[in-house]
Amino acid sequence: MSNSALLDSPVARPALRIVEPAAPAAPAAPAPERRIPEGSEPRGFALYVGFDEATAAAAGVSLNTLVTALRRTLADIAPGAETYATVALAPVGAGGRDVDVVRLALREPGAVARTKAERPATDERAESGVVVDISRKRVLIDGESASFTYKEFELLQYLVLREGRTIERTELVDSLWSSDDADAPGERTIDVHVRRLRAKLGRFEDIVRTVRGVGYRFDRHADVSIRYGHGTPSPDRF
Repeated sequence: MSNSALLDSPVARPALRIVEPAAPAAPAAPAPERRIPEGSEPRGFALYVGFDEATAAAAGVSLNTLVTALRRTLADIAPGAETYATVALAPVGAGGRDVDVVRLALREPGAVARTKAERPATDERAESGVVVDISRKRVLIDGESASFTYKEFELLQYLVLREGRTIERTELVDSLWSSDDADAPGERTIDVHVRRLRAKLGRFEDIVRTVRGVGYRFDRHADVSIRYGHGTPSPDRF
């Protein structure tokens, strides 16, 4: 067969393929506008990262590595942006989600740190143990409201929010009483206030532990739960 016959053969003719033009992609939906209160303007943002050192180590990194990487990325994207990083510390065994602990420590409005033991029960009178309800400024012992004075509650709250850390007597006096307060206790008379506090805690008095020669520490155990709420004072920020 000649070359011309081969080219005229229907087998040899390439089939024509009509390609329909692709439909234009639908435009992306505009990002919803965020209402900004009148008289204010955005000045930056905070990114809360809940990630403890043990989890970071298991992933082959550290918190310092993550912070450095995030700051480097931001510097590449927006070289003029100023950054500041801080790590939130919490007592060992404090419980709660890491990100909630971070939000609470950094005073983010509305932050609530809860563990399963800290969720309100449907019937408070059925609860056994002691509940320190910071949101309502009260202490429940076996479901009954204990008659704490304002200063006694402030003293307990100060220790609770710094759970696991030994607080010196001088720090308690300086933080809970003003310098011109005629009723302000001395470094030793603070022991009287702690003694009264323990008396009202009854069989749970050991949650306020004496560290000989130093001060006092709040030690939580299985019979103790803490309730936080909006406006809860922040624990120590480092």
